[in-house]
Amino acid sequence: MRERNLYDTSTTATVERPAPPEDGRHLTARTADGSFNDLENPAMGKAGARFGRNVPIEHTHPDNEWAILEPNPRTASRELLTRHEFQPVEGLNLLAASWLQFMVRDWMSHGKGKMEDSWKLKRERGDDWPEDEVLVPRTPRDSDGPPPTYANQETHWWGASQIYGSTKEFQNRVRTEEDGKLHVGLGSMSSAGKTEKNPVDEPGFWIGLAMLHTLFAMEHNTICDRLRAEYPSWSDDDLFDHARLINAALLAKIHVTEWSTAILDYPTTKLALRTNWWGLATERIPKLLGRVSESEVCSGIPGSKTNHFDVPYSITEEFVAVYRMHPLVPDVIDFCSTSSDPPFEERPVPFTEVVNKKAVDLMKEIRMRDLFYSFGISHPGQIRLHNYPNSLQQFRRPDGELMDLAATDIMRTRELGVPRYNEFRRLLRLPAPKTFEELTDNATWAEELRRVYDDVESVDLMVGMYAEPFPKGFGFSETAFRIFILMASRRLNSDRFFTTDYNPRVYTQTGLDWISDNDMSTVLLRHFPGLLPALCGVENAFFPWKETRRPETNPQG
Repeated sequence: MRERNLYDTSTTATVERPAPPEDGRHLTARTADGSFNDLENPAMGKAGARFGRNVPIEHTHPDNEWAILEPNPRTASRELLTRHEFQPVEGLNLLAASWLQFMVRDWMSHGKGKMEDSWKLKRERGDDWPEDEVLVPRTPRDSDGPPPTYANQETHWWGASQIYGSTKEFQNRVRTEEDGKLHVGLGSMSSAGKTEKNPVDEPGFWIGLAMLHTLFAMEHNTICDRLRAEYPSWSDDDLFDHARLINAALLAKIHVTEWSTAILDYPTTKLALRTNWWGLATERIPKLLGRVSESEVCSGIPGSKTNHFDVPYSITEEFVAVYRMHPLVPDVIDFCSTSSDPPFEERPVPFTEVVNKKAVDLMKEIRMRDLFYSFGISHPGQIRLHNYPNSLQQFRRPDGELMDLAATDIMRTRELGVPRYNEFRRLLRLPAPKTFEELTDNATWAEELRRVYDDVESVDLMVGMYAEPFPKGFGFSETAFRIFILMASRRLNSDRFFTTDYNPRVYTQTGLDWISDNDMSTVLLRHFPGLLPALCGVENAFFPWKETRRPETNPQG
């Protein structure tokens, strides 16, 4: 796949070559906009650089203005995606859903389209949509092509831009300018557009994001305290730069070795994913001896040589497409307390009541410890047909516009020129089903797919991925996994702060030890020790926690 599924779209320069900062901080620290990660090609991966491709460019031309609307995405949403009964993933907790969106906010954003320039989907007979048409704002283009290309509004690197921003202006707003620290709470929370607007007013903001933003802003500040104790002469910038490097690497480690192995819970995939970080030498050997080989297979990718595999690094449109996993989100979240005398009203809360300003109100009412506990003992939804959140199929954005996110997900993938399901599989050298019965092992689904699409070649990528049989232990499709495993490695391989500069000179030994010694559970317990009974004996913080009740002992914890 490294040889045959990486394609560069930046044949025409999309961003000017940036001038190196005069202070030289870019040599050993991440820049706000992602420039100078690659010192020879400083624009690579910066905010504003184009999305790349995992399929040949000639296969990325979107359909014409008529064909792109067929079949109606609203019909596919209603007939194939509507959740009639919540299908949970009992082996995961709800943090797995909020974590994914938290990561996506770091990796990618196409920006915001304008409602006055929208795709118009017909409201068909029997549809209870309250307006004459379903509008899907067109994605802003970087070029008209052919084929058209699109720019990532975030940095392409795994640098925790969801916390630190992708512009210098945003970064300055979240910093306290004292001891390298960040504002904690609403001031620490970024949004998709990194605009001056309050992030709680941005589409997609909900309590799950708010919790993780707060947790890792707190973690950043704790790292600053540790560095200050070790290096008392360091400036505010020194502390900030190093704490960001350490925090971002810890996030990446958690994603690779914990989130990914939880949602792909099968021995072979767990070994492969952990090998990405530690190599076949396993976790113990690097802790005792450091790297024992230059090979990533033996000692993992962190600390190996930077490798772009002959294609400039970027997040790809196909990677964006396979990460459309909204079925993880439930329509109702049960909020409960770790204590036997709950300090708030325990209750189920509809998803529509935990978004935007209502999320902030909920954080004022319920302690962070209890918010995390509630997520830890709840389950996300299966990424399957008929399990898309009803609350996202018909919801009002903060600006008042009515949206169907399921239809939008389908329309986005078509618009961005990502091939439909069968062609996508062929381009990954996977067999393409000839019939609907070959696509899915669910006979009812096969008939429903036939009714909506008529031709199996027309099935949308997202719909096909939700319908296909999953390998044992997989939380999502094998089709998505092919892109996942390629790009999960590439995000590490291409980033010098995970490869040639992942060393004590850049991170400090204190920083490398922090990354090595911590995981999601230790982060949670450092800031909320009252979660210990729920996490005790839990192998992976994204697995279901223990349901506990205990006397109140630490109101702040």
